[in-house]
Amino acid sequence: MNAIRKAAVAALAMILTGGIYASANAQEAAKQEPAKKEQYTMAEYNTYKAAADEKNPAQQVKLLDDFVQRYPSSTLLQYAYQNYYQNYAGQKNNAKAIEYADKLIALGDKAEAGIRYNAYFARAYLFAQMSVSPKDPTAAAQGAAARDAAIAGLKAMGDFKKPESMDEKAFADTRKQHELTFDYTAATGAGLAKDYATAVQYYKAALVLTPNVDVTWYRLGATYLAMDPSKAVDGFWALAHAVSLNGTAANSIKTTLRRQLGNYQQATCETLMDAEVSELIALAGASPERPASYTLPSATELSDALKTMTILTVITDLKAGGDKAKVTWLAACGQEFPDVTTKFFEAAASEDKVVLKVAFVSNQAEYDAAVAPNMEVTVTGQPEAARLEKDSAPRFTGKLTGYDPEPAFLLHWTDAKVKAEDIPAEKKAAPVKKKAPAKKAAVKKAPAKKKAE
Repeated sequence: MNAIRKAAVAALAMILTGGIYASANAQEAAKQEPAKKEQYTMAEYNTYKAAADEKNPAQQVKLLDDFVQRYPSSTLLQYAYQNYYQNYAGQKNNAKAIEYADKLIALGDKAEAGIRYNAYFARAYLFAQMSVSPKDPTAAAQGAAARDAAIAGLKAMGDFKKPESMDEKAFADTRKQHELTFDYTAATGAGLAKDYATAVQYYKAALVLTPNVDVTWYRLGATYLAMDPSKAVDGFWALAHAVSLNGTAANSIKTTLRRQLGNYQQATCETLMDAEVSELIALAGASPERPASYTLPSATELSDALKTMTILTVITDLKAGGDKAKVTWLAACGQEFPDVTTKFFEAAASEDKVVLKVAFVSNQAEYDAAVAPNMEVTVTGQPEAARLEKDSAPRFTGKLTGYDPEPAFLLHWTDAKVKAEDIPAEKKAAPVKKKAPAKKAAVKKAPAKKKAE
C-alpha cells in the first residue's frame, strides 16, 4: 500500500511539472524549436509568460483566461492548456483539470506529441483518483471518454523512446507506472460505460504488471459478475483469489464473495455454503487462472435437480461421488422431505429428542434386504417416537442436513416428526391384583361352668 501511495505522489508530481516527454513551457519550446519562433508575436508570448509565471492559482486562471480570449488560435494554446490542467490538479479539482487536458488533446497535431502524451497521462491519472458514482446520469459518458483517452494514451506511449537524461531503470519504472495507470483507467471507464468485455481486458493487463493487488482482482471479479450473460464462475474465482492474497480488504471481499455466491446458487444449507467458499479460496489461491474443468452449479441447475429428486436418487448420487454428487448435495442439503419410508432398527432417547437409526426402503424387497441403518434421524418434540419397535416400518418428515460418505454411508436428518399412526400406542400397565383379606380365625368360647347341684 505504501508503494502505491508513493507511486501516486510521483505521478501527481510529474503532472504538475509537465511530465517526462514535454517541454516545460513556451520559453523552453522556443529554444528547442527555432523554426516555430515566428508563429507568435512578442506581445502574445509576454501575455502567455505572465500567466505561466503566476504563482497564485486563482490569479493564474484569470491571466490564462485573458490569454485564451485574446489569442484563441495561438500556437501557445497547448502550453496554456497544460498550465490550466496543472493548476486545477494542484487544487484537486480533477474534473476541471480533465476538461483542459481534453482541450489540449483535441489540438491534435497542433500540439507537440510529448505535451499531448502528458495530457493523456494526466487525464488518466486524474480520472483514476475520482469517484464517479454509477448512478450519476453522466457516468456512462464520463466512463467512455476516460476509456477512449486511456487507450489512446497507451498507443501514444509506444511512440516514445527514453529521454537521454533518464537511466534505463528509471525509464522502465516510469513506463510501467504510466502503463498501469492507463490500463486501470481504461478498465474503470469501460466499467462505467457498461463495456464489460473491455473492462476485463484492461484489468487483466493491469494484473500482468501488478499481480498481487487484491483490489484489482476484486474489480475484475465484480466486472465478470456484472456481465450479461454473467460470467459468474470466473467472477467468483477472481474474488476468491483476491481473498487469498490476504490484504487489508480480505474480510470484506470474502463477505462479498459469500453473498454473491449465495445469490447465485440460492442453496439452503449454510454450513455447506461456508465449506464451498473455503474450498474456492484455497483453489483460487493456488492458481490465479480458473481451470476449465472447475464449475459451480447455479440456482437454476439446483432447482432442476430438485424437480426429479427422491431419497433413492440422493443416496445413489452421493455414493457415486463426482460432480453429480456435488450438485445433488447442494440441492438436497437443508431441504425437507415428506413421508420418508424406513425400516427401524433402534432409538436413543434424551430429554428433548429421540435419535432413530433406520434404513431407507421403498418396497418390500428393500425392506427384507436391509440389515443395517443408513440414516440417523433426530426427532424433536415427539418423545413417543421412542416407542417404535425393532423391524417396524415408520414414516417421517424431516430436514436433510448432512451425510457421512462411503464406506460408512449415513444420511443425517433433523427437525423430524414420525407419522403418529406409525407409533405404537403406549402399553397400559397390567392391573395390580388385590389380595383377598385373610379370614379371621373363629374365637372359641370357653365352655360354660356347670352349676353345683
